[in-house]
Amino acid sequence: MANKNAKGTQQQEKVIESVSKTEQFYNENKKLIWGCLIGIVVIGLAILGYRKFIYEPKAQEAAAQMYPAEASFINGEFQVALDGDGNNLGFRDIISEYGTKAGKAVYLYAGLSALNLQQYDEAIKYLKKYKGKDPILNSRAFLALGDCYEGLGDTANAFANWDKATKFDEKMLFNASTLLKMGITYEELGQPDKALECYKKIEDKYPQSIEAYDIAKYITRIETAR
Repeated sequence: MANKNAKGTQQQEKVIESVSKTEQFYNENKKLIWGCLIGIVVIGLAILGYRKFIYEPKAQEAAAQMYPAEASFINGEFQVALDGDGNNLGFRDIISEYGTKAGKAVYLYAGLSALNLQQYDEAIKYLKKYKGKDPILNSRAFLALGDCYEGLGDTANAFANWDKATKFDEKMLFNASTLLKMGITYEELGQPDKALECYKKIEDKYPQSIEAYDIAKYITRIETAR
């Protein structure tokens, strides 16, 4: 019984000592502690204020500017989509003015517009900045990058990006058109074996695609020529 009381007393003394040290630490550092807490609150309020009063209004403004440019893009008016029409901004100025506040897709739109205008270097610059998460759009971006490099005569980078375009989701039927493009280009470069690999992938992996309907003739042409 005496031992239990002694242990209880020792535990109480340790608790009292711990509380005392905590109070001592607080008393010695209370200015620093409160300064840190106030700093955290101020930073938090600044972030909230920036988002509510600066970022969100800018994002809404950017979205409103995107509508006319997107409409021009859909209508195939790529120069207007990229440069604007004098009353509305184009993707180039939207990026300069708002950056990612306009949404990640603005870089894809700008890149595709520049590609259609054969402004390959500028298109590459925009497409490389596109960081979307949608597999179809990512595939489209890398396909476009490949087309840009093809336009510049850089076939190595063209094939590298086309190949990446087919890897985001191998179930997408859209991949068949990319593989067909790769196969035809390989044939034009005098590389029938690599072309045949692309055609057979279409036949094996994408039999339901439009490209698969007459892919047999591409395969037969190469195999017959051997």
